[in-house]
Amino acid sequence: MTIRETIRKGMIMLKNNNVTEPNIKARLIMQYVLNKPREYLLIYDKELVMLRQEVNYFKAIKKLCQGIPIQHITHRQEFMKMTFYVDENVLIPRQDTEILVEEVIKIAKKTNSKKILDLCTGSGAIAISLAKYIENSQITAVDISNKALNIAKINSKNNNVEDQITFIESDLFKNLPKEKYDIIVSNPPYIKKDIIKKLDKEVQREPKIALDGGYDGLDFYRKIISQADEYLKFHGYLCFEIGYDQKEEVEEIIKEQGKYIETYCKKDLCDNDRVIVTKLN
Repeated sequence: MTIRETIRKGMIMLKNNNVTEPNIKARLIMQYVLNKPREYLLIYDKELVMLRQEVNYFKAIKKLCQGIPIQHITHRQEFMKMTFYVDENVLIPRQDTEILVEEVIKIAKKTNSKKILDLCTGSGAIAISLAKYIENSQITAVDISNKALNIAKINSKNNNVEDQITFIESDLFKNLPKEKYDIIVSNPPYIKKDIIKKLDKEVQREPKIALDGGYDGLDFYRKIISQADEYLKFHGYLCFEIGYDQKEEVEEIIKEQGKYIETYCKKDLCDNDRVIVTKLN
């Protein structure tokens, strides 16, 4: 079969199995199998696909039909104009999280903040992006999962910022030395425990530890907000990604602590509440 015919067959298989964006995913899998850019598929779409490549292509298509995320097949995800390695041990970085990163960069540049703590770092997408875009920044990236930290370390090397990041295996603040940071940032697990089993098949393939925010989805916000003052400099910033319906609840947790001022929320590109920022008083 030609490249065009193979992609078309793959697209039909994906469509018949209710996989979202079948056209895009069928092409991306072909790019991955051939190790060629998108332009190559357009220019040489009548070229024959080798048998071995065809077998590998349809193996990958079948995995997509089973609900395996495309990023777990290609091991690639774009984030903040960089490429990240991902697998089943880390949450796949999403465009919504770029809103959080961009806000932290803005704060850091406005306040000349260099020392930043990233809790629940996962693939390292946030920490690495901050290291890349904030000059002379020193980032501490924390995760409870050693497997996630190993992936984050790979990504820091691939994006040439390994010298700016210290990786620590820890359950939030537990293993951290008592240092003070200009900014603490986190995209913690925030899905309600009972909701996880109702999520899309692809999301359910991601690590539960990176999704499960407890009974009401707020466990990590409570823990971080209650302890962050011990690790923040005076007037240091605490920045979170939140679920689209968690703004009032997270703001209430912040208010109850009585330690923070100037709390505000930023929306994502779909006009959902997505980022909460507050400042230590």
